[in-house]
Amino acid sequence: MKTAALILLSFFCCCCFSQSNKRAKNIIIIYADDHSYHALGAMGNTVVKTPNLDKLAASGLLFTQTHVMGGHQGAICVPSRVMLLTGRYVNQLPGDGGNIPDSLVSLPEVLRSKGFTTYHTGKWHSDKASHHRMFSTGGDIFLGGMHFEKDGGQAHPTVYRFDSTGSYPASRKRNSDTFSTTLYANNAIQFLSSQTAKEKPFFCYVAFTSPHDPRTPPAAFEKIYDPATIPLPPNFMRRHPFDNGDLLVRDEQLLPTPRDPAATKKDIALYYGMVSEMDAQVGRILEALEKSGLRENTLIIFAGDNGLAVGQHGLLGKQNLYEHSIRVPMIIAGPGIPSNIKTNGFTYLSDIAPTVYAYLGIKAPASVEAKSFFAVLKDPSKNIRKNIYNVYGHWSRSIKTEDGFKLILYNVDGIMTTQLFDLKNDPWETKDLSKDERYVNRIASMRALLKKEMAVTHDNLNIDLPDWGRTEKQKSRGS
Repeated sequence: MKTAALILLSFFCCCCFSQSNKRAKNIIIIYADDHSYHALGAMGNTVVKTPNLDKLAASGLLFTQTHVMGGHQGAICVPSRVMLLTGRYVNQLPGDGGNIPDSLVSLPEVLRSKGFTTYHTGKWHSDKASHHRMFSTGGDIFLGGMHFEKDGGQAHPTVYRFDSTGSYPASRKRNSDTFSTTLYANNAIQFLSSQTAKEKPFFCYVAFTSPHDPRTPPAAFEKIYDPATIPLPPNFMRRHPFDNGDLLVRDEQLLPTPRDPAATKKDIALYYGMVSEMDAQVGRILEALEKSGLRENTLIIFAGDNGLAVGQHGLLGKQNLYEHSIRVPMIIAGPGIPSNIKTNGFTYLSDIAPTVYAYLGIKAPASVEAKSFFAVLKDPSKNIRKNIYNVYGHWSRSIKTEDGFKLILYNVDGIMTTQLFDLKNDPWETKDLSKDERYVNRIASMRALLKKEMAVTHDNLNIDLPDWGRTEKQKSRGS
């Protein structure tokens, strides 16, 4: 019965796509900062309020297994955003993507060469020269990783107006009186309401700095979640059970260790407040698309750059390889896209660029490494990957397979640690099976698979050698 239903769904989705044969001429990507996959109503979270994103998911395709491949230092958002725009894997990003060379041809560059208006507002965590190549216009631009409180925080973000010369002199920097997410949404709305957006195809990139800390949501969202009623996640721990290689990174020092349940609940409440505020701004952007008559001609992509622990496994940040930190929400909606359907196939954020190329019928540049999931847009029952490889730092690697098992390897200052989880029966990763003799062969086969994936993704660590991993001189620089 289940097989018959899948066949019927596949037939229905393929027919819908082919019969309409309509493709968007515009692309909008809305990118959240530190938004974990579980902080979304459409993903089954009954506490967090995300009505606009839930509505978007109902109008399109919700990807439940989208991942950031990882990074080699604490600021995972740097490689994440470059992987999104270039379709490149993390291990071949020079400096993790802080500087994007000309050889990595980006999606906005290609579309700009095809006559698209390429617009950006919000966060930019790479070099100015690559930004200048990619975007023909924009709104308020934040050059940095996060809105530190000393610089104005989320409430008074430090930004520049888009500079057509690409120079961004310090004399033009200012502190806005508008909350960061509202500011970037205002910019996007102004662009979507313009004649330029109506007359020419566009690529609009809205890069939020929320729900990243500082978790200071505006008054209307600050108290909508009562910490006393926030449930602790099933995998809450007072401290991580071993040194995972980055327990002293900036993110992990936002709360004292051991983690206090009450303080953790308060942090989750504020995190959800930031998510809900961002959701409201997404709603405003989507409403502007409708009012401008652009919704029917625009492919909408929403995703998070990386996840976040917020108390899970005794951690707070994203500098780890647990599900809460490597999985992100992703929703795609627009012409030709099936509506109100979830797809569970494995994808990376880097797969977005080749998919957009395929959707638009444009040849991808040779620098693209990732896989297009265009076939999934036509038939959500399809998968493009059988496993997912992840990397963090010089000392941890993981592999996850279609049957739900996940292996994580660590080598921290010469101490080897292995974790094995059965995600189908233990989605919160609470039961490490690595010491169970019944899984000896499983661990061996997954180690072999991990080595193959590392070779494919140009990961030059040799996990069979005792000297791979972190030494005291290789601690990451933070978030």
